[in-house]
This record gives sequence, structure tokens and C-alpha cells, in this order.
Amino acid sequence: MNDQRPTPDGPVGPVDASRVPRFAGIATFARLPRLEDVGRADVAVMGVPFDSGVSYRPGARFAPAAVREASRLLRPYHPGLDVSPFASLQVADAGDVSCNPFNIPEALDAVAASAGTLLDAGSKIVTVGGDHTIALPLLREMNRKHGPVALLHFDAHLDTWDTYFGADYTHGTPFRRAFEEGLLDAEALSHVGIRGPLYSKQDLTDDARMGFGIVTSMDVMNQGVPAVVQALRERVGDRPLYISIDIDCLDPAHAPGTGTPEAGGMTSRELLAILRGLDGCNLVSADVVEVAPAYDHADITAVAASHVAYELISLMARQGAPQPVPSGAVRQGAHG
Repeated sequence: MNDQRPTPDGPVGPVDASRVPRFAGIATFARLPRLEDVGRADVAVMGVPFDSGVSYRPGARFAPAAVREASRLLRPYHPGLDVSPFASLQVADAGDVSCNPFNIPEALDAVAASAGTLLDAGSKIVTVGGDHTIALPLLREMNRKHGPVALLHFDAHLDTWDTYFGADYTHGTPFRRAFEEGLLDAEALSHVGIRGPLYSKQDLTDDARMGFGIVTSMDVMNQGVPAVVQALRERVGDRPLYISIDIDCLDPAHAPGTGTPEAGGMTSRELLAILRGLDGCNLVSADVVEVAPAYDHADITAVAASHVAYELISLMARQGAPQPVPSGAVRQGAHG
């Protein structure tokens, strides 16, 4: 096995597909090196196999493994953003957080501790969940690092409800808790992709009181991606931005493998186009959650999630990153 620590010649990139077939070897995200093999990372991909906060179909605890498998086909150059993210930055797979499946507060503390360690080491984080409960400890750490952050929340659901069965910490409550804890910049909060029935109109009233703007999936269709992107960019400005993406923002045709599917969602193309339109925003970290592989078909959902994560990493590579080194200087990872 070759040395996998970064050198002045450039970051360690993915395994060379001309030497090791894409279907072979250890399934790290995009076949990138493990964090332990490179020592540090500009961007760390962190798995959180946790779904004890779901209210309907479980299974998102298996998402990190499924998304890693689906990411095998990702390639090093992003033509849409004209960036080679794995050459611009050292990106590494940080493995999975060990979460207690029987104690939600303890699990959230574990997520916060792992995220904090990565942030303090200088990494941005792209988290692959897991259910949406985990956004709360991630936002706690973002607030510790950056102060109140702007939030773009892609989802079919508001996730600003108060409790479920008296439980404060569930996948439907993280952003209410984040608002109550002062983690968010109330001038720069948006939901994108919202649709479907609610418990009552009061849900919208409560959500607006917290400062959230709403872009529904119908708005995306009627107004078009450019208009939506412009509105989101104006709302976010140059604030530190956290992006949280529930894969059920996509229509079940594009993401059947999720716990609470709703008809009438965005296409995967629309989601990727909106993210691409955020190029230049001050993205500090992000998550992709709620992939439930047991309900997936032909890895449709896991493939979509892997591409979403790749898009987020590429955005991070575009903002203030060193210029890419020559392709020959990006060393291929060697773990087979």
C-alpha cells in the first residue's frame, strides 16, 4: 500500500479506477482515502448511522454505507462547476460516528463531539445521515465555530414542530430546537421543497415566527431554478451558511428510499441545479440525511444522495480554495 499522507505535490485523491475497478475495494466515499490515512482534511465526509428519531419508516441508520457504495462511480472532475474538488482540497472519509441507538440525547452528544473534533482540526464537514435529528448537534457545533448561521433547509417537511409524543428531539423538531437555542441567523433562514399536508395552518404561523421563508416544490416548478437561486442568494448574502438536505425534498420517483415520502417533489436535476447556483456562498458545512436503503430501488436514492454530497464538496472546493495542482500531482489513493 502506498503512503497516503498529503505531500507538497498535492492532496491524496480517489483510488485510480484504471488500476482497481470501481466495484472492488473498500467502500469509502468516492473511493477517497480514510481520514486516518491522511492525517488531516479540508473536507471530512462523516457518516452518522442513526435513525432513532424517525416518526414513520426506519432504516436511515444504513444510509452511510449505502451512499458510500453508490458513490463509487463519482469522478474527480466536475464540469458544471469547472473544479476538481479532490485536487483543490484534501477530502477524506472520516468514518462513522458511534451513536447509541437507545438514547437520543447521548447519540446527539456523540455527533456533536465528533463534529467538534473535525471542526477544531480545520475541516469542513459533509455529513451523511442518519435521520434529520442529527442536524441539531451539527448546528450546535456550527454555532460554536461561526456564531449564528444562515440555513438553507431542503425538505418536504418543515421540521419545526414542537414535540412528538412528548419527545423534544426527533427528526421533525431539529430546527425549532435550533431556533430556541439561538443557533440560527433569523434573517437568513429558508426551507426549499416544502409540500404536502400539514397538521394545521398554525404550523405555518409558528414557522414564520421563527423567521423561515418557504420555497415550495411548486414554486421551483412555476418560478424556475434561476429565480429560486436568486431569492435564496439574496436571503443568505455572505453570512456563514449551513445547508441541510433531507433527500425527501426530491419526488419519490427520484428518491423512493426515504422514511416519509411525499408526492410532488423536485427532480434530482432541479436540486443539483439549485445547489450549483449557490456557487460563491460562504458554505461552512452541510448534511444529507434520511436515505433509507431498505425502501430504495436500484440504488436510485443512494445515487442521488452521493451526487448531492459531491455537489456540496465541489462548492466548498470553489470557495477560496487553492488553485488545483496539475492532474499528475494528485496522488491516487491505494486502498483496494
